[in-house]
Amino acid sequence: MASAAEQLASNFNFGAFSKATELKKRIWFTLGALIVYRLGTYIPLPGIDPVVLNEIFSQQMAGILGMFDMFSGGALGRMTIFALNIMPYISASIIMQLMTAVSPKLEALKKEGESGRKKINQYTRYGTVLLATVQGYGISVGLEGMSGSIGSAVIDPGFFFRATTVISLVGGTIFLMWLGEQITQRGVGNGISLIIFAGIVANLPSALASTLELGRTGAISTILIIFLILMSVGVIAFIVFVERAQRRLVVQYPKRQMGNKMFGGESSHLPLKLNTAGVIPPIFASSILLMPLTIAGFSGGQGPDWLTTMSALMGRGQPLYMGMYIGMIVFFAFFYTAIVFNPEETADNLKKYGGFIPGIRPGKNTADYLDHVLTRLTVAGAAYLSIVCILPEILISQYAVPFYFGGTSLLIVVSVTMDTVAQIHSHLLAHQYEGLIKKSKLRGRRG
Repeated sequence: MASAAEQLASNFNFGAFSKATELKKRIWFTLGALIVYRLGTYIPLPGIDPVVLNEIFSQQMAGILGMFDMFSGGALGRMTIFALNIMPYISASIIMQLMTAVSPKLEALKKEGESGRKKINQYTRYGTVLLATVQGYGISVGLEGMSGSIGSAVIDPGFFFRATTVISLVGGTIFLMWLGEQITQRGVGNGISLIIFAGIVANLPSALASTLELGRTGAISTILIIFLILMSVGVIAFIVFVERAQRRLVVQYPKRQMGNKMFGGESSHLPLKLNTAGVIPPIFASSILLMPLTIAGFSGGQGPDWLTTMSALMGRGQPLYMGMYIGMIVFFAFFYTAIVFNPEETADNLKKYGGFIPGIRPGKNTADYLDHVLTRLTVAGAAYLSIVCILPEILISQYAVPFYFGGTSLLIVVSVTMDTVAQIHSHLLAHQYEGLIKKSKLRGRRG
């Protein structure tokens, strides 16, 4: 652990950071955008009684709505303009990626390059608006049917309340979608992931305090709290270890003679990550599970019998919830890996530049070998994601402990942190290279 910390300290050059003006601007922009997001999670929807809403949600937070509230940074529990968070955009992205893999027209559009990517992004935005509208209307109808001990959650139900709720929720989702894109372009890290990350981290202190309060009152034992903290530390260490794990395939380049000189003959490595899909599968799986169950959770037992039964079966720790969650994680691990890494394209590129894997013939044999290795790695990666996301859920569902110690939240927080730090490090390296180039030019002019 100490050697890892020393390596991180050696990689991070504080002197270079102080001189990297562009990087500092990007970091300040990212922090400012996340502050704007957090402020928006406290702007309530009009026409809702907050006292009644708080009473209702305090009874339902142990279920699937608790996870939704975790991803939204508490915005759902407070029923603010960001209650839907970025989940409709993620759902629309899933649908578009599935459509791209199925539809030849969309696949051809994807291969067009930057122009095709812009069109697909535009279709994703349209899908986001449509999904947010449907979910927003479902929430508005569900809110009208909610009531606490002192009255209804909605002060003046009717068409006007539904219209303002849908407009506010759709507007909030569109703003977060735009904000995430701005962070990706002008800030540091992936904007969508950072928004989810900020929501989870913002609720960690209150979750820790409530857990300690449960220990103080005797609701849970001190030994259990210590065990949960140690388990969280162990899960974090396991996540860091696996996320950095790679399978390096040796790639050899033949020697070539050009004039009187020999070029090539060196060997390099083709790194394949154990978890190529990263944090995408749990986020996608959660989004798919939350989309239909939002309506079930807001029906308050007033909906059809099948909806009530589904809501009961999809509770924390229930076999159906666990089975569907694991199944979706495995599916999206393979699906997203197939999108981001194409063995045939990689084999063609190696063949084009004369590279080959020792013992494997170039072309189709190389593609088959890469596909075989990648499949085995993805099996291990999907198993790792399932264990990290499900095992803590099984343990925690047996006790009254907040969501935030769950494997999914830890996976998102650790993975996003590692990706963001890696981007900061790459910006620092780029800044150092720019400085060296400028110095060499100045020396050349003087010479």
